Amino acid sequence: MTTEELLEGTAGAGATSWIMRDATVDGRRADLTISSGRIVAITPPAPGPGIPLGGRTVLPGLWDNHVHFDQWALARRRLDLSGARSAAEAAALVADRVRARPGPVTGFGFRDGLWPDRPDRALLDVVSAGHEVVLVSADLHCCWLNSAAARRFGHADHPTGLISEADWHPIMEAVRQVPAAELDAAVDEAARAAAARGVVGIVDFEAPFPLDAWTRRIRTGTAALRVVAAVWPTRLAEAVSRGLRTGAPIAGTGGLLTMGPLKVVTDGSLNTRTAYCVDPYPLDRAGPAEHPCGMLLVPPEDLVPLLRTARAAGIDAAVHAIGDAANTIVLDAFAATGIRGRIEHAQLLSPDDLTRFAALGVVASVQPEHAVDDRDVADRHWAGRTHRSFAYRSLLDAGAELVLGSDAPVAPLDPWSGIAAAVHRSSDTRAPWHPEQHLPLTVALAATFGPDGPLRPGRVADLVVLDADPATVTPAELRRMPIAATMLAGRWTYAAGLP
Repeated sequence: MTTEELLEGTAGAGATSWIMRDATVDGRRADLTISSGRIVAITPPAPGPGIPLGGRTVLPGLWDNHVHFDQWALARRRLDLSGARSAAEAAALVADRVRARPGPVTGFGFRDGLWPDRPDRALLDVVSAGHEVVLVSADLHCCWLNSAAARRFGHADHPTGLISEADWHPIMEAVRQVPAAELDAAVDEAARAAAARGVVGIVDFEAPFPLDAWTRRIRTGTAALRVVAAVWPTRLAEAVSRGLRTGAPIAGTGGLLTMGPLKVVTDGSLNTRTAYCVDPYPLDRAGPAEHPCGMLLVPPEDLVPLLRTARAAGIDAAVHAIGDAANTIVLDAFAATGIRGRIEHAQLLSPDDLTRFAALGVVASVQPEHAVDDRDVADRHWAGRTHRSFAYRSLLDAGAELVLGSDAPVAPLDPWSGIAAAVHRSSDTRAPWHPEQHLPLTVALAATFGPDGPLRPGRVADLVVLDADPATVTPAELRRMPIAATMLAGRWTYAAGLP
């Protein structure tokens, strides 16, 4: 059977029954019988018709628990700045793009925390030939504008064109405004690419409320992923008035779309030096001068009422906190309100706060690829504190529940790179960074399996078929894990590697 026949034969969730012969499940050979979108049986291997897997490993399909999906879909088509090691190198990439394709430039992925020179709009003016240039940072917390773009967005008098946090947010909204058909096509393409990496579900934190866009997309054929859609404070009243509760399925989406949590961003980021910390940043590379310890964007007197409103409406919370001071404030808010939910990122933690996650039932939603991407920045800006940054093993040992995500487009939407980072604490040839904070492979995998847990009869048939055993591969091979097929509720969303 060809890949096309497999995919066409499963149109409509649960429309077809399958027997996957001779799979490896939990280290043992077994046959999996799938019917009506669920696992009917896991039995000892036996001869008969079906899809021969030849011992391939089958796992629960993977979830990315933190994405900004529209921005990820658009970033895949933007000028890639991730390789720039200085402002001058980033400007040279802009110059190359303008020469090859004259017109406005939107780039993504610069990280200036360790650059030897500072971003300045004059540098972009030299290379942009008068076209608007908007360069978005990898952490989504600032942008770098040339003079033409600065004038457009009301920052004509800004001294550098490096715009962060609240001033950046309207620009972020503007640069992602593309025709709906173009954006939906990019989203569908990105969803299929995610399925090809074994992904079956995402938690989408796109601002301010992506639920209606996903309803439209799913109804018109974007059906490669399950989506949990979060709401931001500016749209919370609407979600409450519509009677939307966390976990509730959305009509007309075949169970693929559910209402998610309230997303609140309480501080900035490490790379922008705006994460809210107890200790100040080094003076020579600090963030905004008036905020030496970073920026608290939502103080307790605003955060607690927001969480109380959400809790009363049956909406959970997902609260961004990166600095140690911000994490303490957010944990205090969870304690004060009793709301269910998660802290997103939890990158730097005070020792006394480690046990509070489990005690309060707060999930640590972490992005392990950030630990290896930001190790040098952390060593510079959080010097003397990195033993308690990205402290995944300490959280695990303290009884916290962890879920893994990418924060795409901050890191690529590929759970395998996050799993490898969590387990090996390195993404290159250098020694692991704070290896005492690594997660066991079984824990890292389980933290990506989504709400349905391990494979068992009766479980929804969201599966990934691998061409290698994660327990036996090298760190580099784990990061590039080959995917044979992905199944969502009994239908194949990717099947290029099946026999």
